[in-house]
This record gives sequence, C-alpha cells and structure tokens, in this order.
Amino acid sequence: MKVFSKYISKHLLSFIGLILALIILNITTFAFTFHNAVSKNFGSTSPQNMLKQVAAASSSNGITKEAEKILITNSLWAMYLNIEGSCNWTVNLPEEIPTEYSIQDIAIFSKGYLKNYPVFVWSDENGLLVIGYPKNSYMKITSNYYPIDTVRKIPLFFLGIIVFDLAVLFFAYSNSKAQISKNTEPIISSIATLSEGKSINLSVSGELSEIADSINKVSNIISRQNTARANWISGVSHDIRTPLSMIMGYANRIVNDKDASSQIKEQAAVISRQSIKIKDLVQDLNLVSKLEYEMQPLQKENIRLSKLLRSYAIDLINSGLPDFYSLDVNISPDSENSVIECDAKLITRAVNNLVQNSIHSNPKGCTIILSLQITKNKLLLTVQDNGIGISTEKLKELKNKPHYMESTDDRLDLRHGLGLLLVRQIIEAHHGIIKIESNLHEGYKTNIYFKNANFNKPKEHFLWLL
Repeated sequence: MKVFSKYISKHLLSFIGLILALIILNITTFAFTFHNAVSKNFGSTSPQNMLKQVAAASSSNGITKEAEKILITNSLWAMYLNIEGSCNWTVNLPEEIPTEYSIQDIAIFSKGYLKNYPVFVWSDENGLLVIGYPKNSYMKITSNYYPIDTVRKIPLFFLGIIVFDLAVLFFAYSNSKAQISKNTEPIISSIATLSEGKSINLSVSGELSEIADSINKVSNIISRQNTARANWISGVSHDIRTPLSMIMGYANRIVNDKDASSQIKEQAAVISRQSIKIKDLVQDLNLVSKLEYEMQPLQKENIRLSKLLRSYAIDLINSGLPDFYSLDVNISPDSENSVIECDAKLITRAVNNLVQNSIHSNPKGCTIILSLQITKNKLLLTVQDNGIGISTEKLKELKNKPHYMESTDDRLDLRHGLGLLLVRQIIEAHHGIIKIESNLHEGYKTNIYFKNANFNKPKEHFLWLL
C-alpha cells in the first residue's frame, strides 16, 4: 500500500538526513579542532613570527642579545649564511649541523629539513638567515608546516569521529526500528490472527491508521461470514434432527415388528445404525463449527483429570463395551492429584472421540489404555491402542489436513477424521498441545499436554473402583 511505502520512505529519508548532518558536523568539527590546534601552536613562536622577529633583530654581522635569548629559551637554533655559504654567526647550533654549505646544500635544506631538523629560512641582500626547530616538532605537508603533535592526533580524531558516528547511527537505527516495530507489530499480529479466521479490533493512530482501518474492515467481513457460517451449520443441524429422529423411530419400529421379514429387519437395523452415525456426525459438526468460530462458551472449573478418566472408563464399561476390547487406566502417583481448569464435558468428549476412534479402527478388538503422568512440568494425558494403526503417509495426511480425512473404506465412517479435528479444537481451546504417533500394525497413540496444570493440590482419599 502507498501508506506503508510512505511510512518506510519517511524513516529512510530521516536516516539519510541524519547521515548528511553527521558528515557536515564531522567536517565542521575537524576544521574547527584542527584550526584551533594549529593556531595554538602557531603563536609567537611560530616559524613565520620567529623569522620576522629574529630577522629584525639581526644582520649579517650578528644578533641582539634579546633575540638570542628568545631562541635559546624556545630551544631553537639559528645561523646566518653569507653568499659564499659560510656561517657569519650561530646561536645554539647543534654539533651535527655543519657551518659550510654549497649552493646545492642550501637548495636541499631550503625545502624543509636539515639533518632531520625542521628549518625555516629568511633571505636578504647579504645572505640567508636559517632558524631550526627541534626534531619531530613540525611536519611539512605540501608547502605548509604543521605541528607534528597535531598531525599525530589526526588518526585519533578520525577514530573518535567514527566511533561517535557509529554510536549515533546505531542509536538512530535502534530507535527507528523500535518505532517501526511498535507501529507495525500490532498490524502484523492482527494479520496473523486474521489468517486463523479470527476477528480482531485494531487501533493504530498516525500514518498507519489507514491500514488499521482496512484490516478492521476485513475483520468485520470475516466475523460476519464466520457468524453466518456457524449459524447456517447450527440451523441445518437443528433442521436435520426432526426428520432424522423420525427415520430412527420408524427404523426401530420395523426392527421390532414381528410381522416384518428378517431381510427387512436387517435393512432397518442398518438404517438405524447409520442414522445414529449421522446424528453423531451432525453433533460433531455443530460443535466443531462453534469451537472454530469461538461461539462455544467454555464452562471451566477446576477438574482432577485422574477422577475424570476413571469416571469415563467406568461409564464406558457399564455401557456395554464388547469383550474383545479391553480398557486400562494408568495414573502415575505424581499426577494423581493434578488439577486443570477446563470444561469437563468437552475434555470427556475429546477422550471419548479418541477411544471411539480406536474402537472403530479395530473392529476385531484391541487394548485401549488411558494414562496420566507428569513430564517436563506438563500434565500428559495419553490415549493409545495396540491395534492396526495407520501408515506414515496417512499419519502425515491426517496431521496436515485442515479438516477430516476422507473415508475410503466400505463402512463410510466419516466421523473418523472429524472426531480428531474436534479433539484438536477442544485441546487448543484449553491451550493444550496434541501430538499423534502411529505406525502400521503398531497401534495408535495420542499425547495431550496441558501446560496450566496444578500439581500441588492436597491429597484426597478416594475408594476407586478401577
């Protein structure tokens, strides 16, 4: 969007402007600092001033005592060379400095150095005045002389400038990043929420408010669509119940009719069984829809899962579990008193769906185990069987499909995948994690992890039937 492009361009231009401002500040600071350093060292003892002062106080015949004192006080030396290249007089002259020079020698040291001493010359009609400064005191750059201490400080100055610039740029980058993140993270988070089909209400001021308004409009559309879809499913489910109840009633009457033939009774029994499956399917579909669109209010309370599992197992056995199925409940001692805040009916529904999945998938029988334990500070509820299991490909398909797996067997058990989807949504509604493990002919295992369990409830004494 153009708004977002302008927003990024604004921060980019601000960053470029800061860089230009730093460049100007660096140049100004360098010029000011270097000028001050040079001016400080180029005072009354500067070569130019000293040459003028000594030249005015000396001649080819000698130098005044006052000028000689100034030279010695400032650790300088001087000599006067006549036209023949010989010294007429010297002041504080180092031993290594010769007193006789050829025209070639004078031409060489006139460029700046004599025996590594920085020298400065002043000529008149009788000869050449030469003033020498201590070694390593001045450096000649192009045609100008600069104090060597100042020149040596230039790399440190640039290093300091670089460190300062990097610190300013890093601070500006961090501040800009924090500002952009602060303004865009709600938008990104809202988009992620929208991708899950959930509605949001985004409030963003400033330049990105237009984007926030667009996202809110999309959210309202999705919310209306979800509500309409959930209401439609709920309405259809309600409309199906009445004719389905009639079908089931008439089928049961035919099954119990003494005058009906055995073939008709068998067909009526099939109709009754399939009607029950359709009824369960409609109920699952309605509940899945409400959970998916967050229209199912959770009736949460503190529930001890060990008690819930045992109660469910007792009810299932009492309902007439066939003999070729066995049901075991394994509760570890450390998880016996673990409590979670949950909707007991929905958790029971999830466990039942997993158990029924094991029953439907293993018509020849199997052992089903419900277990509860604590692992890595999480409460782990496991439902597993030792049945036929599913292949790796089917397991991958089951994990990746957003809805249910298509049934390819002759029994048309369409609740197989939808039941698992319902389990997943129930567990996610309780902020849990579900993991499925299975291999062909090695059984089926579902691990459910609850992170909000309380492991420190006081022990209670119960007389368990299992």
